[in-house]
Amino acid sequence: MKIHQRYMRRAIALALRAEGMTSPNPIVGACIVKENKIVGEGFHKCAGLPHAEANALKAAALAARGSTLYVTLEPCGHFGRTPPCTDAIIESGIKAVVIAMRDPNPINNGRGIRRLKKSGIEIVEGVLEDAARAINRPYIKFITKGLPFVTLKLAESLDGRIATRLGDSKWITGADSRRYGQLIRSKVDAVMVGVNTIIRDNPRLTLRVAGYGLRVTKKRLVRIVLDSGLKTLLNAKVFLDSKKAPLVIAAAEPVDVKKKRTLEERGAEVLVVKSKGERVNIAGLLKILAKRGIMHVLVEGGGEVAGSILDEGLADRVLFFIAPKIIGGRTAVPSVGGMGASRISKAISLKGIKLRQFKRDILIEGEVA
Repeated sequence: MKIHQRYMRRAIALALRAEGMTSPNPIVGACIVKENKIVGEGFHKCAGLPHAEANALKAAALAARGSTLYVTLEPCGHFGRTPPCTDAIIESGIKAVVIAMRDPNPINNGRGIRRLKKSGIEIVEGVLEDAARAINRPYIKFITKGLPFVTLKLAESLDGRIATRLGDSKWITGADSRRYGQLIRSKVDAVMVGVNTIIRDNPRLTLRVAGYGLRVTKKRLVRIVLDSGLKTLLNAKVFLDSKKAPLVIAAAEPVDVKKKRTLEERGAEVLVVKSKGERVNIAGLLKILAKRGIMHVLVEGGGEVAGSILDEGLADRVLFFIAPKIIGGRTAVPSVGGMGASRISKAISLKGIKLRQFKRDILIEGEVA
């Protein structure tokens, strides 16, 4: 089993090379081993392109015959944008396939494995399954619940503030933390903020390639602004990149038709969503985004948006960057608004806690329990 784990770790590392690039498909890595030597490997680079198994088989060529294939997700046994991987595996002469996890997609779940077994190929399942599931959490939620995976990211002071009493917020965290934040953006499909963040901070919400191994890609990050009353200023920086990075302004119905038309003329898509109170129904918006193939949404604030996401139980993972600064002040802006918990026993708990320290800041990451 240890030898299986060794090569499955390699397959997982390969899969992670395309993190954030394959939506609405999963990230998948594969390697082909013969006589304790890797003779071919590959990963799924982008939706519509060959799957990991196909890339590994191409690299292995004739050496695939009599070998063992290690793959992080059950090979597909159906036609999609590409032919079934099971057919290529069978034709290659591979004798055994080691699989980390079954495909949660009901179209394929177990189908690929049955097809391979029927052809006489030995199957080993469940090798490093927990690790394989962890790297594909967005895909698993997307395919089983029809919703995007939601990561909430906040940068706050030691006393939990994201802006002073006068609204000043730049910069609470250091340059290292902000560069790492860009790496996080590169691994999601969309970034979401509230309109007050646009008015106060005037961000572009784009990908800037710098540090921490951030990849140079042609990734089109969808930028989403929650703007119930269409208050986004026409000179806001988010309009500068609308051709390279789609800009969606989510408004609550009913909308001012004239304002809607003006924002659309500036290059935004104004998406009218059912209201919840006087605000955009975020849960309803997430369903719409999933139908568009958006699998992972990064919510970056502000405080009221963060509060709504948490109050409604929409967050799957949270990342709190905490700077060693004390802002103070009764009217300083808290990192999380909304209603909040009525009792400590009802407070949101996290699991799988990870800590990371930058030069001065600390990142606390966890999954919502």
